[in-house]
Amino acid sequence: MKSITLTGTTLSHEQVVAVAYGASVILDSAQLPKVAATADFLAEQVTQQQPLYGISTGFGSNADKLLGAHPIRDSRRSGETLLQELQRNLIITHAVCVGEPFAPEVVRAMMVIRINTLMRGHSGIRVETLQALTAMLNAGVIPVVPKLGSVGASGDLAPLSHLAIVLLGGGEAFFDGERLSGADALTKAGLKAIVLSHKEGLALNNGTAQMLATGVLAVAKLEELCDTADLAAAMTLEAFAGRMRAFDDHVHALRPHPGQVHTAKHLQQFLTGSKLTDIAYHLVPRFKSWLPECWPDRSLDALNFDISWDWVPFNQRHGREKFYQRFKPFRGGKKHQPQDSYSLRCIPQVHGAVRDAVAQARRVLEIELNAVTDNPLIFPELEGARNIEDQIVSAGHFHGMPLALVMSYVKAAIPVLASISERRLNKLVDPATNDGLPAFLIGNEDGTESGFMIVQYTAAAIVNDLATRSHPASVYSIPTSANAEDHVSMGANEARHVLDMAHDLGKVIALEIYTAAQALEFRKDMINAARQLAATHDNAVLASKINGAPDPDEAEYADFMVEVEALRAELAAAGEFTPGRPVAAALAALRRHIAFMPGDRSMDGEVQRMVDLVEHGELLMAARAVQ
Repeated sequence: MKSITLTGTTLSHEQVVAVAYGASVILDSAQLPKVAATADFLAEQVTQQQPLYGISTGFGSNADKLLGAHPIRDSRRSGETLLQELQRNLIITHAVCVGEPFAPEVVRAMMVIRINTLMRGHSGIRVETLQALTAMLNAGVIPVVPKLGSVGASGDLAPLSHLAIVLLGGGEAFFDGERLSGADALTKAGLKAIVLSHKEGLALNNGTAQMLATGVLAVAKLEELCDTADLAAAMTLEAFAGRMRAFDDHVHALRPHPGQVHTAKHLQQFLTGSKLTDIAYHLVPRFKSWLPECWPDRSLDALNFDISWDWVPFNQRHGREKFYQRFKPFRGGKKHQPQDSYSLRCIPQVHGAVRDAVAQARRVLEIELNAVTDNPLIFPELEGARNIEDQIVSAGHFHGMPLALVMSYVKAAIPVLASISERRLNKLVDPATNDGLPAFLIGNEDGTESGFMIVQYTAAAIVNDLATRSHPASVYSIPTSANAEDHVSMGANEARHVLDMAHDLGKVIALEIYTAAQALEFRKDMINAARQLAATHDNAVLASKINGAPDPDEAEYADFMVEVEALRAELAAAGEFTPGRPVAAALAALRRHIAFMPGDRSMDGEVQRMVDLVEHGELLMAARAVQ
C-alpha cells in the first residue's frame, strides 16, 4: 500500500481505513519544526516554575497539587524527575481497561489518528516521541487495548493509555500475530522504549482517538452496507416483479433529501435492463405445487413447480371494463394494484434517511480527524500574550459529545435499515404476501420441507437485538474524577456499539439477499416457463393452467378461449424475462458459492458463506462492475 503522509490537517476517512488495514505513515517534514518549537516553548515555561496543568500540577481533581522541587518520599525510579514521573504515572495508572481487545485495525486507526493530531503542534510532544509512536505503527506493533474503560471525556484516557504504555516498554502488544509483553514486542520489532517528557503522557492519552477510530471504521462499513442494502432491495424488487415508478427522478425532485435521491437513483442503476420489473399483472403466473403430469413440454420436466392463473368471469367485470381493455382478465401472482408495499415502495425514503444519518456522521468525523483534542492546548505563536495562561490554555476539546451524539443518530438508524430488510425477507417467504411464490420458497409437495422459513427467524432475532442495543449511551453521563469531570460523553461506548452493530446489520442484509436470490430464480423460472409453454403449445394447453374456466358447453367458453389466445400470444411474443444486469451479476457471483435450493438441505454453512460474501463485498463488487 502507498504510505500516507501526515500533516495534521489533511487526514481523511479513506486514509484512516487504509492505515487500519496495513498502510504505513510518513510524518510531514515541513510540519515537524512546529512540533519541535512547541515542545521547546513548553520546556522553557517549565523552567519558570509556573503552575501549568498536567505539566507541573496533578491531573483531574489533583490539579490543585503543585509539584515541588523534590519528592516528599523517594519513590521515584532512578534518574527520573518528578515531571517525568508525573507523565509516566499518568499512563501506567490509566491503562485499566477490561474485556476483549480491540481488533488490530481499530488500534492502528487509533494510532494514526493520535499521531495526526499531535502533528498539529499544539500538544507539546517532542518530535522524537512522535517518531517513536510512528515507528511502532509502521513496524506492526499493535498495543493490546481492551474494549471497556472510556467514558469519552477527558477523551479516551484509559484505552489511549494502553496504547501509550507500550511505548514505555509496558503493557502488551501483538506482533507478527503473537501476543507479547510490550517490552518483548518492541525488542522483536527492533525498537526501544522511551522516557516521557513534559506533558507527553497527557498528549498521548488525552483525546478522542478511540471513539473516532471506531466511528470512522463504522462509517466506512455502513457506507458499504447502505449500498449493499440497495442491492438486496433491488434483488427483492426483481423477485416481486415490482413497480419502478416510485423511483423516478421527477418524483424525488419533489422531496430532495440527498440520501433519498441517491437511493432512488441507485436502485435505477441496479435494475438497469430489468425485464422483470413493471411486468403487466396478467403475465405473471403464480406457483402451484408440482405433480407428475404438470408439463406436456418435456423440456420443462426438470422444473419442480407448476403454474396457474385465475380467469375473471364476465359477470365480475362490471364497472371495470376499461381496466380489462388494458389488462387481460387473468389473475396470477401479481395483484391488480398500482403500488407495492411500503418495504418496496418506500426504499428511497427509508434507506435514504439512513444514508443521511451516516453522511452526517462522516461530516462530524472529518472535522474531528484533523482537530486537536487534548488539554491543555499550547499556543507558542501568541508572543504578545499578557501571561502564560493565554498561551497554555485549559479547555475541553477532549469532550466527545460531538461524536457521541452523531453516533447516537447512526445507532438509531441501524435497526431501521435492518428492520426494512427483514420485512422484505418476511414478505418473500410468506405466501400471503409474496405475490404467488411458493410458501417459504420451497416446493414442499409432500409436506416435509421448511425451505427458508427459519432464515426469517434468524433475521428477526438480529433485528430485535439491534433494536435493544440502540439506546443512546450519550444521554447517560456518569461523573468521574471526584466530580472534577462531572459531565462526560460516553462517546467511546457509542462508537464501539455502532461498529459492532454494523457487522450485525450486514448479517441481516446477507439473509435478505440469500432469500431474494431463491425467490428471484423461482419468479424468473415461473414466468419463463409460462413464456415457453405459450410459445410451444396451443391454447388448450395454456387453458389447462387457468382456474375458473367455463365448461366447453357454456356460452362463455368461446370468448374465454379468445382471451386465452390473447394471453398466449403476448407471452409467446415476449422476450426472455431476466433481471437487471447488475442484479444478474450479483446473483451469478452468489451462485458460484451457493446453488439454488430445489429441496431442503443443510443451510448452516450457506448462511455463514452469505455473511462472508456481504462482509467482503463480493456481491456488491460484481454488481458495480456492470453498472
